[in-house]
Amino acid sequence: MNVTYLPEGRLLNTPENRRAVAGIEALTAAMERGLIVEGTALRCTPEHDLLVALGPFTGVIPRLEAAAGVAQGAVREVAILSRVGRPVCCVVTGLDIDPGGEVRPILSRRLAQERALDYFLSHLSPGDILPATVTHLKSFGAFVDMGCGVISLIGIDRISVSRIGHASLRFVPGQEIFAAVLSVDRAARRFSLTHRELLGTWAENAARFSPGDTVPGFIRGVQDYGLFVELTPNLSGLAEPREDMVPGARVCAHIKSIFPDRMKIKLLIVDTLPPLDRPEPPRYVLTHGHLSQWRYAPPGCAKAGAFTQFDPEPSISGVPDRP
Repeated sequence: MNVTYLPEGRLLNTPENRRAVAGIEALTAAMERGLIVEGTALRCTPEHDLLVALGPFTGVIPRLEAAAGVAQGAVREVAILSRVGRPVCCVVTGLDIDPGGEVRPILSRRLAQERALDYFLSHLSPGDILPATVTHLKSFGAFVDMGCGVISLIGIDRISVSRIGHASLRFVPGQEIFAAVLSVDRAARRFSLTHRELLGTWAENAARFSPGDTVPGFIRGVQDYGLFVELTPNLSGLAEPREDMVPGARVCAHIKSIFPDRMKIKLLIVDTLPPLDRPEPPRYVLTHGHLSQWRYAPPGCAKAGAFTQFDPEPSISGVPDRP
């Protein structure tokens, strides 16, 4: 992953960024080279220009340069207002020097975003793993910054194998995570991302547990025949029904047995546990590289389980498929 196009906030305190904005000579060189730099948005003016702390300088991002899509009306004003107090990536487009010698850099976040998106469209393919930062959460998924403020969606069904009703049960805004490219729409200049494949297969998750263990978990489903208990975001077991259990409850569960050939874990609810203040951080199996395909079920398992094909499947005959 090109470090120039990391999610906003990750470049801010690097030695490279500090050097690039350290003084007038360095800032002039950054402008001439077209470097992407980062500062912190201090406030938004009544005209919706952003004032940005950039090393020893206070720069300005004019409203139309605050985000890609503002000029076209495709981005709401809240996208500008909500940057206050947060890091912003930008390109130095000019240096305004007043008669007293004070320097005010003129900045563009839009140019940094467009350059990042151009890079992603030319370099990323389905299956590529990249860092991301959670920006906001909805019932249908998590919006994340995949680099320089370029926002993409991880659908709710792609966050984990275990089903949840809201993305806030997995993430918090500002959280640094990893994701994989699910699809690329180059015509629309848009990506969709996935997350569950990086959390491991059934076997990789089940290997963390043994019959006889007693572990914490979450009730994710209540049925007449039993309770679905999430042991990890990609692993659930079934406990006998109890009338006092509701979805979302945190419990202490005893593992009675594990059946890899059927992807089944039998549990016994021991007690309830107090809720957590925030979701537990993801435990990743993969954080870099490329996935060609991903199969959740163990080899030989009777259940199909979740499956993701990232790379195009080869033709059975060995002859490339026709368009």
